[in-house]
Amino acid sequence: MLRNKYRYFIIFMIILITIINYIDRGALSYAQAEIIKEFNLDPVSWGAILGYFGYGYIFGALFGGALADKKGPKFMWIIAGTTWSFFEIGTIFAGHIGAALFGGSALAGFAVFRVLFGFAEGPTLSTMNRTMANWVSPKEKGFAVALGLVGTPIGALITAPIVVGLLTFTNWKVTFVILGLLGFIWVVIWNKVFTNLPEDHPRVSKTELEEIRRADILIKGETKLDEQINVPWYHFFKNPTLVMNAIGYFAFLYVNILLLTWTPKYLQDEFNYSLSSLSYIGMIPWVGAIITGLLGGKISDILRRKTGNLRIARSWFTVVSLFCTAVCFMLIPTVESAAAVLALMCIGNAFNYLPNSIYWIVVLDTEPNKAGTFGGVTHFIANLATIIAPTLTGSLVAKHGYNAMFIAASIAVTIGMIAMVFVKPGKQSNSSKSTNDMVS
Repeated sequence: MLRNKYRYFIIFMIILITIINYIDRGALSYAQAEIIKEFNLDPVSWGAILGYFGYGYIFGALFGGALADKKGPKFMWIIAGTTWSFFEIGTIFAGHIGAALFGGSALAGFAVFRVLFGFAEGPTLSTMNRTMANWVSPKEKGFAVALGLVGTPIGALITAPIVVGLLTFTNWKVTFVILGLLGFIWVVIWNKVFTNLPEDHPRVSKTELEEIRRADILIKGETKLDEQINVPWYHFFKNPTLVMNAIGYFAFLYVNILLLTWTPKYLQDEFNYSLSSLSYIGMIPWVGAIITGLLGGKISDILRRKTGNLRIARSWFTVVSLFCTAVCFMLIPTVESAAAVLALMCIGNAFNYLPNSIYWIVVLDTEPNKAGTFGGVTHFIANLATIIAPTLTGSLVAKHGYNAMFIAASIAVTIGMIAMVFVKPGKQSNSSKSTNDMVS
């Protein structure tokens, strides 16, 4: 049986690297007290440092996805994992390099390193999408992509205890060196166990390959992988479904990045939590997300099978989830206790993660041959949130207090919810359009 499930080992390896990816990017938030003190930073400067990551990340996603299509996902995984691990370690020199080379500005040094680090991490999810297009069957897209993405909430969940634990026994610089080394180790293993296509891997049996490449299980509008078809990258912008899907994904990432970057400081400032208590308190907003991230992909697959309608399985499922997310974050400013705030964060983030895999599946449903490129463009647009969320939050907190950041999150989610109403996954011929519209 295991001989016919090698693709799940590949998915397991992707889970590992997305966990490492999220711990690496989230570590800075937990090291904030040491870094702010060492370089005498204010909230606006700190918000800018957190936001610099996004400037590199969006372009890394864009170019990384295209390279994953052109050179193959193995090439892109190795380049990305090696490079971001290098810059994770290099962050320990950022402030001092800035002070030495940029007119005494530690902020400028952090800007350079965080942009480069973000650029290196950017290709991760678009490369994952290309990998899934190559390696999984249409009937299991939802759950397979959800499995691949579950590393993000797991990474966010365990960032707190891992990083706080390391900071407790060492310091922020040693912590970043250890985290960077984990990425290098993964790259070495990945180079030995992965090939771009299952057809090229000796561990993939004929039975498993037939299951992956089955075409008789496709539903109306759904497409299969055919590398002979060449679709120009700019066709992304000619497809309203892909554009609106990217806006929906922006809403998801706004909440995700907000919680990842600002929750530690918010809890310390508003409720006087110590760094040691954040090792477990910081996990609370992510507990439900791990469950719903997996559950959402499975529910979407079931809806696809039961209804035979991609719009119900992907779009309307996401609309309902985002509505519940917006309600939870809108309620946070109305409560006063830490327990109530953390409960609403946890429930809201759980609803936010329910359709986490959908944004990537819509690309697979619609243009699997451009899963990397179109996934990269989607990620580029959506990851404007990695810049906007932390940077805007810094300004909002400085001028209006922390409640403003939750109201802004609710507005962002509402915009994403409206966008997903117009998403119609799959190839939309005239006949299929009318059929889907009638059903939905």
